[in-house]
Amino acid sequence: MTRNETCPQPEHYGDATVPAFGYELIRNLLIPELLNKETAPILYWSGRKLARRYPLENEQQIIDFFTRAGWGHLQQVSQSKNKTTFECSSALVEARIKDFPNTDSFSLESGFIAEQIQHQTGCVAETYMEVKNGRQKKIVFQVKWDAKDHVHNNE
Repeated sequence: MTRNETCPQPEHYGDATVPAFGYELIRNLLIPELLNKETAPILYWSGRKLARRYPLENEQQIIDFFTRAGWGHLQQVSQSKNKTTFECSSALVEARIKDFPNTDSFSLESGFIAEQIQHQTGCVAETYMEVKNGRQKKIVFQVKWDAKDHVHNNE
């Protein structure tokens, strides 16, 4: 089985589509109600777990995954030796920023990116997230890693 075959494909769901309203209800109302102040860390580690389930080999595959998952338009805006920065925007991202300004509702994506970059660099990576609430609402994900802090896989 190839890597793409392990990732859910839209055709597996037939002609069915899920309204964004239903997704956002679960994501921004139900999950925070159930997890309370643990929502952000649990979503972050859940994002990391998803990334381990769907390992990607480069930044373009991360960008493509975001599009397929409906998480928004991800764009890599800078990269240096130990840091890369992505921006994420879409109508849903803008609505979430506007409707839930006090929530940390992009932790899932943040954890997903951290784990993907960790997988790709072989170094421990963490993502720091910033909400841009100006005219163009977007999320900035800054991923940092230490080239001296290598990941030791026990799997």
